[in-house]
Amino acid sequence: MRLHFDPNQQYQLDAINAIVRVFEGQPLNHGDFSFTMDNRNIITPIGGVGNQLTISPEQILANVQVVQKENEISISSELDGMHFSVEMETGTGKTYVYLRTIYELNEKYGFKKFVIVVPSIAIREGVLKNLEITFDHFQNIYDKTPVNFGVYDSKRVSSLRNFAVNNNIQILVINIDSFAKDENIINKPNDKLTGKKPLEFIQATCPIVIVDEPQNMETELRKKAIENLNPLCTLRYSATHIKRYNMVYSLNPVKAYDLGLVKQIEVDSIVTENDFNEAFVSLESVNATKTRTSAKIKLDVNTKEGVKRKTVTAKVGDDLYDLSRKRDIYKNGCIINRIDIADGCIELSNGEILFTGKTLGGFTDEVMKVQIRKTVEEHFLKERKLKSKDIKVLSLFFIDRVANYRNYDSDGHSRKGKFAEWFEEAYREISGKEAYKGLLPFEVDEVHNGYFSQDTKGRWKDTTGVSQADDDTFKLIMKNKEQLLDVNEPLRFIFSHSALREGWDSPNVFQICTLNETKSELKKRQEIGRGLRLPVDMSGNRIQDTTINRLTVVANESYDDFAKQLQTEIEEDCGVTFEGRIKNKHDRETVKYRKGFELDEKFKEIWDRIKYNTSYKVEYDTSELIEKAIKAVEQMTTIKKALINTTKTALKFDEFGIVSETKSSYTTSLDGMFKIPDVLFYIQERTELTRSTILDILKGSGRLGDVLINPQLFLDNAVVAIKEVLYELMIDGIKYEKIGTKEYEMRLFEDYEVHINNLTFKVSKQDKTIYSNLIPLESNVEYDFAKECESRDDIEFYFKLPFWFKIKTPIGNYNPDWVLIKKNEKTVYFVAETKSEGQELKPSEERKIKCGYANYKEFDDVKFRHVTKVAELDDPN
Repeated sequence: MRLHFDPNQQYQLDAINAIVRVFEGQPLNHGDFSFTMDNRNIITPIGGVGNQLTISPEQILANVQVVQKENEISISSELDGMHFSVEMETGTGKTYVYLRTIYELNEKYGFKKFVIVVPSIAIREGVLKNLEITFDHFQNIYDKTPVNFGVYDSKRVSSLRNFAVNNNIQILVINIDSFAKDENIINKPNDKLTGKKPLEFIQATCPIVIVDEPQNMETELRKKAIENLNPLCTLRYSATHIKRYNMVYSLNPVKAYDLGLVKQIEVDSIVTENDFNEAFVSLESVNATKTRTSAKIKLDVNTKEGVKRKTVTAKVGDDLYDLSRKRDIYKNGCIINRIDIADGCIELSNGEILFTGKTLGGFTDEVMKVQIRKTVEEHFLKERKLKSKDIKVLSLFFIDRVANYRNYDSDGHSRKGKFAEWFEEAYREISGKEAYKGLLPFEVDEVHNGYFSQDTKGRWKDTTGVSQADDDTFKLIMKNKEQLLDVNEPLRFIFSHSALREGWDSPNVFQICTLNETKSELKKRQEIGRGLRLPVDMSGNRIQDTTINRLTVVANESYDDFAKQLQTEIEEDCGVTFEGRIKNKHDRETVKYRKGFELDEKFKEIWDRIKYNTSYKVEYDTSELIEKAIKAVEQMTTIKKALINTTKTALKFDEFGIVSETKSSYTTSLDGMFKIPDVLFYIQERTELTRSTILDILKGSGRLGDVLINPQLFLDNAVVAIKEVLYELMIDGIKYEKIGTKEYEMRLFEDYEVHINNLTFKVSKQDKTIYSNLIPLESNVEYDFAKECESRDDIEFYFKLPFWFKIKTPIGNYNPDWVLIKKNEKTVYFVAETKSEGQELKPSEERKIKCGYANYKEFDDVKFRHVTKVAELDDPN
């Protein structure tokens, strides 16, 4: 299979444009410069190719402020260095965005040298995989622009010479640890490079440095290393910035969730109840001050409300019997004899030694068994629902010790650990149930496997996630990405070390289960992050159905605790709230269609009138287009001259690498010093208008001379102005017609699950609608409208149109809200769009509603209305 990418995702285009517009005023063809390094180690403008910035810091600040204002971000009063930050929630295509930004910066400004700095092997492998799978996609968009990309290899440092001299777009992926220290090969003189340091070839190009996950590179050592690359600027992309340098775009978790860009989150909570029959002791931490040591211990404590599990602070000599308020099960041998800070443990008087994160008593194994079983159950439910849609379902288990899944005897022979045995036991039981028999035609040992690092003998082992031993693991995960999404590939259940969490980005993870014997240090955002991406089907198409896009986290804690921690992390990381957006699995219900509704005469009466697919054609008067476009271009904002900020610098080599010494600087405006692009071709390519029409618009506007002031800025503004007029006229002149006998299929009416909330309407009068229990709604006005429809005698029948009922328009598909039968003196059939009274609509919403009116003009006896309440249906306006 091949993954498909949508080039028109508006939020991604907004993120790309936020960076591109930072450099507005930079002329095309002045984004690069030529140089060579002579034997005196002085760079002179002859041979290699580097990036060059000609606009002033003042203009960049002004551009940043405009972008920040439009994106509703705090406006910078001054530039925080040449660093620009983009915040994008995990799973929303951050890597796609910055890779496409490279192409845009090259197309608009001629920049050619880019370095992507990553903090780990996992992210490095992910970036390389994305470069591979997006290559054809970007080549189609950008007219086969020549691009070379690769990863820095300390064994092939001579390849950096090609990076410096090649005239194509050059993309170098490099791990921060490869160049952060003086002893790194890249920082040492190399005989193969005539005694130069390999790093100097990067420095000479003034690369645009893209920093992936910059929060991992905020130490002084790493910041200095990035600065030492001699970047033209740094572009910083993350979901969890520590410092937001010149933030220009923000898609935080709340926005991503509300826009449906990530899966909905639900928690399947596995917690024990009334398990106070053993001496439960859990060591959370050990601490030391100048005068004493102490430990935080979780115990079962007597309270007025009964026994509660609480955290207490203890010192050497304390008796857990007293700390538990005289619980008899702690009466013998539970005095704290020793607190060891170095080893992170305590010793009790009965000889037991307990390490940080470990537990005595309780039902740890039993809880984890249930977690595994619940994950398998949830997996089979989704398999049954999604198999016919060709969507592969994956479940991911994070574990903290490899031995719990696979261990080895003294001869090196592998044996199943307890997690593998528990999984196979649960799988055999659930797959054998009548409802699931034959659903997965694979043997149990084919459907699960582990992704772990290996030792020299090929045995799996525990690692930190950042060691060299993890390299092969990440390659395995990334390079088999498409194979893993194939429904014919048996593997469904993956066990992976929790330390390897960054490497996972498979979109079809629907279940995540963290199995830790110790207290998990995994942040909730990291835990759910591996499953937030929207899934794909076997054709590689992204699924947009919110009834499918749901991530289940199987947690050994209460739903409230999980949600509270997740919300706290998001508030701390992003400064936003996320309340009410995490769903409790047990608040989920199935929306059911009334049995036999398709035979209901009222349903057939309205459905037979609206069930036809339509196509459209547009007609507009070219002279009217020209007239209105002339006014739009004429009223564009003033086109300002581009500036060249010239700094005369001597570049020399010393023991620290390339250093510069400024000799002089001055600023001049660009008056006729640049090549004018093909104006008509540029606008024609983006509007599909004829050259003669475009010429008439530009000449009539009186603004054609502005192309000499700043060509790129003028062209981009002109395209926006003309397209706005064009869309308006296309919608005004749109005509629909039915496509023969092509109809929406009745089989698309399927029961589906939703999370109920205060906008879920409960049906009382089933005979008036197609639903038997619930109608999921999205706003108060929709809820009030449904309530009116049910209570009013003149509404004979109504229902909310399902998400798949879409009308094609020039600006995207449109899904109307309602269909109704209203009876007064005569019966009238309505399709209705509901919006709040006085609500200000986006231009795209207004245009789609206009298309709704145009579409239903072609349907006998059907009227389209844009209303707030039922009473407005009779108003033709």
